[in-house]
Amino acid sequence: MKLGIVMDPLARINPQKDSSFAMLLEAQARAYKIYYIEPADIWQHNSEVLANATIVKVADNADNWFTLTVRETINLANLNVVLIRKNPPFDSNYLYLTQMLELVEKTGNLVVNQPAALRNFNEKLTISLFPELAPPTCVSAKQEVLREFLEIEGKIVVKPLDAMGGRSIFVVEKTDTNANVILETITDGNNTLAMAQKYINKISEGDKRVLLVNGKAVPFVLARIPGPKDFRGNLARGAIAKGQGFGEQEDRICKALSKFLRDNGLVFVGIDIIGEYLTEINITSPTGIRELDKIFALNIAGVLFDAIESKLP
Repeated sequence: MKLGIVMDPLARINPQKDSSFAMLLEAQARAYKIYYIEPADIWQHNSEVLANATIVKVADNADNWFTLTVRETINLANLNVVLIRKNPPFDSNYLYLTQMLELVEKTGNLVVNQPAALRNFNEKLTISLFPELAPPTCVSAKQEVLREFLEIEGKIVVKPLDAMGGRSIFVVEKTDTNANVILETITDGNNTLAMAQKYINKISEGDKRVLLVNGKAVPFVLARIPGPKDFRGNLARGAIAKGQGFGEQEDRICKALSKFLRDNGLVFVGIDIIGEYLTEINITSPTGIRELDKIFALNIAGVLFDAIESKLP
């Protein structure tokens, strides 16, 4: 079996926390031949998609977690499966990457997650397809529109549509004298769309990450509790990870999303839940595998590869 993984530089990851690394460990345990590919090393010739790829070996070792061996030029159509694990921002290069990988998919190859779905379903905006699950939300590039939403809700969270890991997220109250400059910054002076959501007080209980494989939830929750000096429930911003059992709210939300995820080839997804609200549907490079595996003695990557192999011809 031949696996290609398209991802950011391996040398920069934290192997103790990186979900892509968990997938590599599982693929290696199943005797896959693994080709490590950085996005800039992919190109298209006519309708063929090629890459300068490197065969990689991995080890669950915090000091020496990968070894790069033979570098080859490969046709991605000759692989059995391609994993897209490139982190946002979702910019024009990411868009073009999905278009090239869709050509690979058309040859009968399995690409996870489906390139068209990565293009069509923004991780922030897609909650709008499920208004009964989402908090009050406003999306606009105009400061006055976001300001009006702030006046209605009293306290909001504003964030860019193309970032990840809590980057450039602000909490704003209508009495905040910095409110105007925050809205000016987040919209780049009325030029860039941004999302505003009602502030959910239950963030103090954690921004809860739930992982779904082929539309079925892993029945455990990774609650990311904001640290004392930050409101953001992101592990990259100092939040504390706490494992929890699956609750009624998580079950209700996951069941509502299941068919949509399966129908659109979203094999591996991480959703974010605060209180009773669905706040994001993460499909590009969701994390949480390593933490949940450690807390609950799971093998989530094993479940994922079982699902992947069930889809192979």
